[in-house]
Amino acid sequence: MQLPYWVVDAFTDRVFSGNPAAVLLPETPLPDALMQSIAAENNLSETAFAVREGDGFHLRWFTPTVEVDLCGHATLATSFVLSELGHAGPFRFRTRSGMLGAALEGGRIVLDFPARAYAPITAPAGLAEALGVTPKMVLQSADLVAVLDSAEAVSALRPDSAKIAALPGGALIVTAAGGADADVTSRYFAPAYGIAEDPVTGSLHTQVVPYWAAALGKTNLVCRQASARGGMMWCEFRNDRVLMGGTAVMYASGTISVPG
Repeated sequence: MQLPYWVVDAFTDRVFSGNPAAVLLPETPLPDALMQSIAAENNLSETAFAVREGDGFHLRWFTPTVEVDLCGHATLATSFVLSELGHAGPFRFRTRSGMLGAALEGGRIVLDFPARAYAPITAPAGLAEALGVTPKMVLQSADLVAVLDSAEAVSALRPDSAKIAALPGGALIVTAAGGADADVTSRYFAPAYGIAEDPVTGSLHTQVVPYWAAALGKTNLVCRQASARGGMMWCEFRNDRVLMGGTAVMYASGTISVPG
């Protein structure tokens, strides 16, 4: 069986930056094991599978090792591919995290995701050792969140992946206010999910945008992810939703051959 296949660099306006995601649009749902095998073969942080369903799509995301509940950059990549195929949007996606939206607005794709709740907690054992620095605050949201004093400290981190994998949840967001042309700078490490560092992460911002909107006293935030590839998004905290705007570029398209 041959399936059309695209690779899109998301949350960027140029190739070789942002976060690459693979996108497949099968006509009917694929077996779970096959989707996981395709994602492992792609070896990207996420592969998205979107199947037409009524007036929207059923959307699922797989890392090389597991299926995940929420993924922003692969949703943006899927929306970008649909727009390249002539679909004007807005797009509706049924997912593990409920209904998600995406719309083309002013040259950007704007994702409409649920905001994630957060609460301050005591730092778990091993966190400072994993990071190499002591955070000024630790939050628990969908992921563990370490708040640092400066964007420069976030960018300079060289954490220990094995020690992060041993933390509760096996993944860690690190974030601070400020940064080059940004209100917020963050990074995301998820070694327990097969991702040493994710280049640009939409789901991260559903967790940190509500916190920084309150801390900075503003609902519109320019957010930078300070990975080696880097990426930008324009966020708004609106009631219980986080809107994330970004751009994307096509890197590759073709077909893959898999067992039928």
